[in-house]
Order: sequence, then C-alpha cells, then structure tokens
Amino acid sequence: MTGRAILNPSIFVWELLRTIMRVAIGLVLIMLMGTLPLALAQSEPREIQTWPGEPIDSHVHMTWAAMTMEVNGWADDYPEIVDLMSAGESELGRALWVVRLSDWSLDTKEDGSPKEIVYIDGGHHGNEYLGTALAWLSAKWYINGWAEGNEEAITVLKNTEVHVLIMLNPDGNDIDTRWNINQVDLNRNYDHYWNTCPTTQPGSSAFSESETMYNSMYMNEYVTDADLYVTMHTGVWIMLYPWGKWAHQPADWELFWQIREDVNANISSIPIQNANQGLYPNCGTSRDYGYGVMGFPTFTFETDDEQFIPGSFENLNDRLEEEMDVMRYLINNVWYWRARLDVRALDVSSDSVTLDVVNYGQASTSNATLQHVSSNGEIVWTSDAFTVNATNSTVIKLDLGELSIDGDGTWQMYYQKRVINASTWVTESINASVIETSMNQKSEGLFGYGLFNPVTVIASVVGLAAILRPEEEDIELTSREDAHDN
Repeated sequence: MTGRAILNPSIFVWELLRTIMRVAIGLVLIMLMGTLPLALAQSEPREIQTWPGEPIDSHVHMTWAAMTMEVNGWADDYPEIVDLMSAGESELGRALWVVRLSDWSLDTKEDGSPKEIVYIDGGHHGNEYLGTALAWLSAKWYINGWAEGNEEAITVLKNTEVHVLIMLNPDGNDIDTRWNINQVDLNRNYDHYWNTCPTTQPGSSAFSESETMYNSMYMNEYVTDADLYVTMHTGVWIMLYPWGKWAHQPADWELFWQIREDVNANISSIPIQNANQGLYPNCGTSRDYGYGVMGFPTFTFETDDEQFIPGSFENLNDRLEEEMDVMRYLINNVWYWRARLDVRALDVSSDSVTLDVVNYGQASTSNATLQHVSSNGEIVWTSDAFTVNATNSTVIKLDLGELSIDGDGTWQMYYQKRVINASTWVTESINASVIETSMNQKSEGLFGYGLFNPVTVIASVVGLAAILRPEEEDIELTSREDAHDN
C-alpha cells in the first residue's frame, strides 16, 4: 500500500470536472465581491496560504484528488521526514493516505529510547470540512516548520512519529455528505459496543465498511504503542474524551482532567468533557475504540462549523490557529500521557526488597510489579501488584519469600502504561547504580561470600589461629621431654 497515487481515469476525469466547476464558481464570487463598496475591500495585504484544491477560498473543502496530489508532493519534496503510504482503500477504491512524519534518519531518540507515537485522523464525516482541514494542518505545520528550521517542529520530529490519515471518508467528502457511499455513519461502525446506543446508519455490522476496517488495521499494525490518538470532526466547538456510551468517567480520568486543566489555564477555553455528557450518547466510535480496545488516550476534536459563509476568505492558519495551539501542546507533551516509572532506590535484603519509585507521567498505573531475572534470562520472581499514582511517588516493601537471589541477575519493572485494561504493558530495566544489597548469608571459610569483608577476614584469622595452636603445643611438649631426658 506504500507509494504514489495511481488514479483511476474515470475518477480523475470526474474530479477534474468538479475542480473546474469550483474554479468557475470562485471566479463568479470574486466578480461579485468587486461590486462591494471600496471601504469593505480595503485591508492590509497579507499572504494567504491556499488549501489544496481551492484557489479562491481556503476553508471550503478540498477534493480527494487535490489532497492526493498535495501529499505526494510532500513526499517528493521532503523525503527525509515524509513517508507516505495508503492504509487501504475506500468503498470506491480511493487510497486512504497516511502521512507519516518523523526525522527518518534516526531510528530512535538520540538517547536510544523509542520515539513516541501520535496518531491523528480526519474526515470520518465527509461534510465536516474543518475537521479534515485540522488533520491536514496538523501535518502541514510540522512540514513547514522543518523547512523553516523551526526548533519546536525539529525537536518533535526527532523524538516523535506523527501519523496523520487526513481524509478517512473520501467518497463522502467528494459528494458532500456525512455518510460514506453506502450511507453508513463511519463513526458508529467501530467494534466497541457497536449499535448499542440510539443511533442511525451504523452499518450492517462492526467494521462492515472498508474505511473503518482499514483504519483499525492501521492502528493494530503500525501505531499499537501510540500515546495519543486524536480524531478530527466539525460541529460543536468542544474536545471529547471517553466514554461516549457511558456518563461515568474513564479509568484514566486523572490524565484527561489534567490535560483539561492545562489547556484551559494556558492555551484555550475550549470545553473538554466526557463525550456522553458533553455531546450525547454515542457508541461504535473511533474514539472509544481507540481507548477501550487499543488503550490509547483519545480525544474527539470538534471544531465549530461557522466557516461556511459565502465569500469568506479567512486563511486556515488563522481560522484554526487556536485549535493548532492545542494540538501542538498535546504533541509536544506526548511523553507524559502515560505512566513513567523511575526507580530511585532498590534495597535488597535476605527476605524482602524495598522499592522507592516515582511516576513522572500524568497517567497512573494500578498493576505494577517488580521482577527478578536470573543470569540466564529467566524471570524467577514477580512481586504482588501495586499502584503508583500519576505524578506521584511511593515506597513499598515486598516479600521475597524463598527466593534465592542470583548475584549476576537483574531487576526490572513490568507495568501497564495506563489504568485502562487495554493499555500496553512495558518492561523497563532498573539501573544497577540504584541497587543496594544487605544480605544476611553465612560464609564458609575464607572462600565463601564476602571474601574481603572485614568481619569475614577477622573471623578467618581467629579460625586459623585455633587450627594452628595444637601443633604449636605439641612442638613445645616435645622440646620439654627432650630436655628432661638429657
């Protein structure tokens, strides 16, 4: 599925005719605006960055063909950061392009740790153009930033993979409808409590539509370890987190609430709520699938739809500037959107181990365990599960039972990145420099445990003296007997 687009001739001709019609309508609008009073036309000159496919108005939607040419142009111009592939095809055979952004000269971060992964999709609903535009702009901002030497963009691309599926519903997009070509609402077609809420047109079954099926396949194959998933929509200015089916808060409410507090205090007043309460009950959504099945922290980003004003010329960068500020915050801080355990001290005795661990992440973990690994790589002991809350620390004493410590073995943490059951498990080694051992074991002669321990040395000298003393007494007795005979 990787590579450049191959356009079906009939689709291309149809798209070309639609583009010509749009240009003609645009020219008419320009002529009409020329009849407006001069005072209304006067403004300070500024450069307008046109959204592809729209030569006159940068916030009416682009066609799939125009988007295809745009993303292939990105791949041609910036191969060092743009990797383009198709996640699959729509019901009418259009490629579902994914723009994958990172500094591909680096397989990992400079310190050798894995890059964070962000997944973004747009255009579930074909007539929600600003949602699709926000997905497009999320990719374009980092491409422009890389080209201009923007430090923020360069830092993100060196440490992060940003995967953006700009237009999930190209068939619905090009005929200006919410549904796909089969009249299915794609954002009710995911396999998470499918068709269990009052809804319309969820499809014949979960993943009955190729668009949702391929989107879920991409999640499961390419972004399994993502620490942020944002799906873009248009309608009500709000950000929604799970759940849509239930009014109660999700397991990782601490994470979502902390993000809300940061955004509202420092970036935007956009409401951030549980989807069921903030909007209405909704099931089978990509947001709840991303959280409930994949274990990602997920948001539905709903832009408002006030852009549909005839003759409007507001630039996308200005129109969606506040939304992009929020997206940049979410991407810049993706490292924190999971539990991040760091062991500061590990004290091992003969029958227990005391662990001092801090969580730098903004998500809690409820089932962390400490493990001992033998020198041959076998996990020989796993502790009981314990909790480390978000941005918090804990000291816990764990019973070793009958474990015999392997002096050449290692210690590691094993835990889930978030509280939600679907979240990814991670294994992280503990640095040997923080481990202290205070074992109470017996030594045998000079060659047992602790050969150069001062106590061991003194005890050995005393033992040696006791062994040698009878020989000295025998020698002295023999000398006395010889003297008596003489």
